Amino acid sequence: MGNRFKAALAQGKVQLGMWSMMCNPMVAEMLAQSSFDWVLFDAEHAPAEIADLMPLLQAAGNGTASAAVRPPWNDMVLIKRALDIGAQTLILPFVQNGEEARQAVSSVRYPPHGRRGVAGSTRASRYGRDAGYLAGASNDICLIVQAETAESLSRIEEIASVEGIDGVFIGPSDLSASMGHLGKPGSDEVQTAIREAAQKIRAAGKAPGILAGSVDDAKRYIEWGFLFVACAVDLKLLTVTVDKLYADMTA
Repeated sequence: MGNRFKAALAQGKVQLGMWSMMCNPMVAEMLAQSSFDWVLFDAEHAPAEIADLMPLLQAAGNGTASAAVRPPWNDMVLIKRALDIGAQTLILPFVQNGEEARQAVSSVRYPPHGRRGVAGSTRASRYGRDAGYLAGASNDICLIVQAETAESLSRIEEIASVEGIDGVFIGPSDLSASMGHLGKPGSDEVQTAIREAAQKIRAAGKAPGILAGSVDDAKRYIEWGFLFVACAVDLKLLTVTVDKLYADMTA
């Protein structure tokens, strides 16, 4: 089947994305039919379980944006279940060092190269109809790990050098909190750390990614070398629009 998102990152093409927390198939379909390159369905901070993610992936299949999933943790079982329902691109939170990154790689690969559990009739294999799925699955999986603390950034080269990792995603909110700037990801110290991280990730031959808080942030991150940027969160867009509408109506 291939993975357009993975191929684009390998070619160094900037990929603009949307971050979805609304856990709604109609929203998922709408975002996937937009002109953005990718859409992320969040199961870490949004109330989405495996059974909730599957209809989001099915709805996104009607669009052109590549779908990605963020499981709630870098956990072998959660990763297995996300892959079995058809997720090809995973963004795994809170990876602190090279060993945890290697564990993530092992979790997305079948034995003898990894520890992913084998199932015959899953959505990922077209319910068992894809005879070549088991042999070729690893080639199509795009694995992104999140570096979102000062500790993980101190080991960014170690993490980015792990074979099997396609990219490293910087989490500005958690990073700023770990650096003593809770709720202030735009602080100079945090932004400097983000810029340096992008350079180190690129130097390791991997794709850096990030979630932006505004259009200006997104454009600046691209200038700094980030290859995949989530430009907004759907729930925040709705909140801002609703609040502005009420303010305009009562002005």
